[in-house]
Amino acid sequence: MTIRTVAILSPGEMGAATGKAFQEHGFYIITALEGRSETSRKRAAAAGFRDCGSIASVLAEADIVFSILPPGDALAQAKRVAAAMKETGHTPPYFDCNAVSPETAAQIGNVIEAAGAAYIDGGIVGNPPGASVPTRFFVSGSGAEEMNIFDGKGVDIKQCGPEAGKASAIKMCYAGITKGTSALHAAMLMAAEKLGIADDLHDELTYSQSAMYKRMEALTSALPAVSDRYIGEMEEIAKTMGAIGMPTGFHDGSAELYRLMTKSPYASEIRETVDKSRTMRQTVQGCAAAIGNKAAGE
Repeated sequence: MTIRTVAILSPGEMGAATGKAFQEHGFYIITALEGRSETSRKRAAAAGFRDCGSIASVLAEADIVFSILPPGDALAQAKRVAAAMKETGHTPPYFDCNAVSPETAAQIGNVIEAAGAAYIDGGIVGNPPGASVPTRFFVSGSGAEEMNIFDGKGVDIKQCGPEAGKASAIKMCYAGITKGTSALHAAMLMAAEKLGIADDLHDELTYSQSAMYKRMEALTSALPAVSDRYIGEMEEIAKTMGAIGMPTGFHDGSAELYRLMTKSPYASEIRETVDKSRTMRQTVQGCAAAIGNKAAGE
């Protein structure tokens, strides 16, 4: 298979950065912005995307379709694309890169394959392309070897074998650790504010857990900006754990923590607009206060 034209649905933060990296390495990057916000349109234009309008128009040109969007929308997106494939007869391979459980990945694969297209399972680890450390795309499934064409083109391709679902499983375990830990940290810092012992806790953490505290300082202030996207990811991780007989409560609780953070004064931010002058402590205080206001209102 010769891949020249890459469709990315949709050009959010990760999708736009991926498209830009591919465009810089000689690929043609297209998308479908029908019904999308002005913010999405501006982001796509800045990254060098060409808007084809509809999904049907995208399928007519694409050599491969990447799905990169919040996990809660992944299955619905696959169904929309599959319907357009059946209607148009255009069936380029479909690479689902979303943070979904192996069970959801299997559902997506069934939908896409029923439309006559090849399905590739994927999981993205790392920051959007362009950072100092290359973004890793874990891939699995019968068509996964085709993804090697993108290796070194702004991303690293990590092969996980011919069984679809393996790449998603890696993403679930990885994000369960990283984003799950961030949720735990934020939850306990917010609890300390509400219990009135935050000064003592911060002093002790800087004294005895300095490395962990630095990680908390680096990540916590941006959590409200991404909390709406992390809810679905934590729910997918809980689904993954439940399917293998492991406790789901860790990540059900993480999902609830991120749901609470969507009520904070900072939840209207996106990652690009996070106030970098706001400290971790200020962020935590604002989030904790929002929870108190919510309870009082009820």
